[in-house]
Amino acid sequence: MPDSDDGGGVLLGLDLGTKTIGTALCDAGWRFATNGKTITRGKWARDRALIREIVEARKVTGIVLGLPRNMDGSEGPRAQASRAFARNAEEAFGMPILLWDERWSTQSAEAAMIGQDMSRARRAEAIDSHAAAVILQGAIDRLAGGIL
Repeated sequence: MPDSDDGGGVLLGLDLGTKTIGTALCDAGWRFATNGKTITRGKWARDRALIREIVEARKVTGIVLGLPRNMDGSEGPRAQASRAFARNAEEAFGMPILLWDERWSTQSAEAAMIGQDMSRARRAEAIDSHAAAVILQGAIDRLAGGIL
């Protein structure tokens, strides 16, 4: 990942699901992550094009991708799919890709939305992008603090 001392650049957080990809972005100084849009997944070429639009529009310098581990830390098929996606993204975008443990990210995002009194229907639409923001915030907190 780029160094955050001189403003590490905008990072893109991704929460990869089987049907959707939640997105989030952080500021160049790595202080706060905000949820973006949710992309309906398609074939890799389509997903890549939609992600590239975000990368180019926001001048993204790195990607943080949620890594779905089991509660015991082991990895299953979803983690393998995320690792494959990371390899493809690294090749496609030519920038650093950080895999970040996403355990509890969806639950944390849902709790925050409930706390905001968001309707169940609105939560269903926004959960993936909120989870991406939780993943990205965890990563930038660690990266900016130099605790990796």
